[in-house]
Amino acid sequence: MNSKSKGNGIKWLATIGFAFVSLIALFPIIGLLISSFRPSSDLMRDGISFSIDLTKLNFDNYAYIFQEASQYWSWYGNSLIISGMTIILSLFFSSMVGYALAVYEFKGRNLFFVLVLLILMIPFEILMLPLYQLMVSAQIVDTYFAVVLPLIVAPVAVFFFRQFALGLPKELMDAARIDGSTEYGIFFRIMLPLMGPSLAAMAILQGLASWNNFLWPLLVLRSNSMFTLPIGLATLLTPYGNNYDILIAGSVLTIIPIIILFIFFQRYFVAGLTSGGVKG
Repeated sequence: MNSKSKGNGIKWLATIGFAFVSLIALFPIIGLLISSFRPSSDLMRDGISFSIDLTKLNFDNYAYIFQEASQYWSWYGNSLIISGMTIILSLFFSSMVGYALAVYEFKGRNLFFVLVLLILMIPFEILMLPLYQLMVSAQIVDTYFAVVLPLIVAPVAVFFFRQFALGLPKELMDAARIDGSTEYGIFFRIMLPLMGPSLAAMAILQGLASWNNFLWPLLVLRSNSMFTLPIGLATLLTPYGNNYDILIAGSVLTIIPIIILFIFFQRYFVAGLTSGGVKG
């Protein structure tokens, strides 16, 4: 066997291997998608039945959500607003902090960076109680801001932006200062556009984390009209009746915004992650 044939054989084996792994990874999503078309009587046959009768698949669950489940769309809107606010504010403030830690020399910079790393190691569950007391003191419980405020300067985002900003050319800053630009002008007009890949990558990660966030919104949101999708969907399961059919169909629809977000930023996602990972 010559080297070309051997190379083709390895390429085909790798392709088959990746396809097999991808199929395993996608299996839960495929199962969720198929189950969303099953009626409750078929889904809950003998407990939760995994035996699928293709003749019973229909669009009734989706029809119910679109025509009668008005609360679901209220939860959907809340999740979109909170995730949008989290992405915008987190990118804005975290990028400024990470950029400052990377390019400016000031007293206590290393100590501040060490504190950021320490916060990264502390589980969020430990910080929840003092954060909740702060929200109560500020009288913003059961509002969008109560959910968003603790997340707008995320330690992981600060670390990520710092690593990316370390690789930015400092000569551009010096040239801009000679031209009379302010430090804010240098950041917003020159450096921030150069941080585009890192912003796109972090937008996806922060958006995904906010969209799926359950514990913190559950703690600070109290009224049904303010619930986000993860909390609202969880209320469908009660001791008096489980609406698994509606829950599954509603869960499928929650995937759509994340897919759209990834499609828009996928071109920059890998570039941003690899750039931030190798510079330091």
